[in-house]
Amino acid sequence: MKIQASSRLQRMGSAIFSEVAEWKEEARRRGKDLIDLGIGSPDRPPSPVILEAISRAVANPSHYAYPSSEGTPAFRGAVARWYKHRFGVELDPDREVLALMGSQDGLAHLALALTDPGDLALVPDPGYPIYAAGLVLAGVEAYPMPLTAGNGFLPDLTAIPEDIAKRAKFMLLNFPSNPMASTADEGFLREAVEFAKQHDLLLVHDFAYSEMAFDGYRPVSILQIPGAKETAVEFHSLSKSFNMAGCRIAFLVGHEEAVGALRTLKANIDYGVFLAVQEAGTAALEEDIRNPNSTGDLYERRRDVFLGALERFGWNVPKPKATMFLWAPIPQGWTSRQISREILLETGVVVIPGDAFGRQGEGYVRIALVQEEDRLVEAAERIGRFLKQAGVR
Repeated sequence: MKIQASSRLQRMGSAIFSEVAEWKEEARRRGKDLIDLGIGSPDRPPSPVILEAISRAVANPSHYAYPSSEGTPAFRGAVARWYKHRFGVELDPDREVLALMGSQDGLAHLALALTDPGDLALVPDPGYPIYAAGLVLAGVEAYPMPLTAGNGFLPDLTAIPEDIAKRAKFMLLNFPSNPMASTADEGFLREAVEFAKQHDLLLVHDFAYSEMAFDGYRPVSILQIPGAKETAVEFHSLSKSFNMAGCRIAFLVGHEEAVGALRTLKANIDYGVFLAVQEAGTAALEEDIRNPNSTGDLYERRRDVFLGALERFGWNVPKPKATMFLWAPIPQGWTSRQISREILLETGVVVIPGDAFGRQGEGYVRIALVQEEDRLVEAAERIGRFLKQAGVR
């Protein structure tokens, strides 16, 4: 019997990621020492407090029963306290907080909980691939909102046709963003909340990089905007800020009915996050309330070291105010895919072509600062020498 993948799978995701994996294997066969700046997976471990909490919890025999799909009261309570401490936002831990197996889990399933086949959602282009993939799973039409340098990588809400805005069930935003590392100020977020209210749609904000900000910048939660809980939800993750990517723990907060819809769906498809991981997540949030983590400081130093090394070779990349990523405009005469492949095969440095994130990503590559500073300097110097040899100015 021959098995053929569904049409949904054929429309999902980007073939570029599979191609990059093949390029990496080809580079290894050539004997290249790989410096992988492709996937945004933190290279540091969690703090000692988090490691101690999860070690202790793993040894607890009672933690091997099925957990609750909505999250333990202790974890949801810690989320509510952290949001109050960090953003001044009041949350009801029983109605407005939902534990998730990573924010990708929630983003992948949100449309299934809130829409019907044939509905429409507004998504950023470029954008994190799961945004579009979740819509494909639910049979929902994606309307791309172009994010361009000319508009500060913000969507132009006034350019969305009225009939599209009326059809839309929800709008996805992500600031600080992946892949562009762009930011939005309070003024834009107010505009977005008003747009959502005007068109009776849910505003979904992916806020996974709020704790990875530089130069004194403090990202704004969508829920800090007055009245936002009437129309908005926010995803947050412990993966990046607390170096817990492999633990798979995150949460959704905000609009009670939207949180409840995803809670109902999750209750039917899984049993929730391993209890030991929830204890570690609780410890991470409580530690951060007592002593804010320094993840932002780490990536600010890495940003400065890497960009300083690149500048010596004439590649001037905009300096972001947040995230673990750089969104680098490529030299003329190349496509994103071409230059990414050549950089990898010639230098061993892995970057991701911008068109992996949408049509508007052509002309860029995404670079993840997920190596120690000496390796970042080495990567920048390898790229710089490649550009020089290729005659790029």
